[in-house]
Amino acid sequence: MSMLRKTVRKAVIPAAGLGTRFLPATKAMPKEMLPVVDAPAIQYVVEEAVSANLTDILMITGRSKRALEDHFDGAPALERTLELKGDQTRLDAVQYSSGLGPIHYVRQGEPKGLGHAVLCARQHVGDEPFAVLLGDDLIDERDELLTTMMRVQAETGGSVIALIEVEPSQISAYGCADVVSVEGENYVRVNSLVEKPDANEAPSNLAIIGRYVLHPSVFEVLENTEPGRGGEIQLTDALQTLATADGVGGGVYGVVFRGRRYDTGDKLSYLKAVITLASDRAEFGEDLKNWMKGFLA
Repeated sequence: MSMLRKTVRKAVIPAAGLGTRFLPATKAMPKEMLPVVDAPAIQYVVEEAVSANLTDILMITGRSKRALEDHFDGAPALERTLELKGDQTRLDAVQYSSGLGPIHYVRQGEPKGLGHAVLCARQHVGDEPFAVLLGDDLIDERDELLTTMMRVQAETGGSVIALIEVEPSQISAYGCADVVSVEGENYVRVNSLVEKPDANEAPSNLAIIGRYVLHPSVFEVLENTEPGRGGEIQLTDALQTLATADGVGGGVYGVVFRGRRYDTGDKLSYLKAVITLASDRAEFGEDLKNWMKGFLA
């Protein structure tokens, strides 16, 4: 089977970060377990992977991340208690998270950057394209992104990144893509990537967000990528190399996402995400919006 025709089956979810921006809440709890309404942020990410028919999920974890494994495991004592109480709604919710699919775990060992975290997946992924989903970006389940990126990867045979349009004044907070349109296609070709450029030097207002569909050739590049910004192995540096590479696995493409994305990466963005998603909930969304009107008044 040619590399072009291999179907993306595997998802890699890096979850080894220390979550220092949320201290002291993350002193003893992984940042990925912070609740977004009534489910931890990491559950939304796993649900997205499952919805895209990714049947094999690998989570890259680190020290103090045991709660992640426990969350997606069965909880017989808790389930039995809920069953005896006749609390079927909560029982279903508990069993749902443990039934999301086979999830495997690998420890990163030490935090050497996103590129190193992806490299930790090499043995599990093998020689096939794969998706990478970062937990700081939650994509609304009503909007399509990952499946589009997978189609583009199959068509191009390269690697695919997700992009959003931001205000030019905000681009310095993101990785930025210099792109050229591809005639007749709903994706762009990436010429180069710039990490957090000054607003007046940015090649575009297209910011990179935390979804990737990568050709396995990225592993070889990461092996030979020197530590970059912050002394870490940066995935962006490896993608920069692939963007100008010829041959199998060469080329990086971008899908511009215009749907609903919720950023949980810092405290203010996290609070906005919780409020936005809670406002959509049938059971209390209207009550919350009415309360907010009074609070703001």
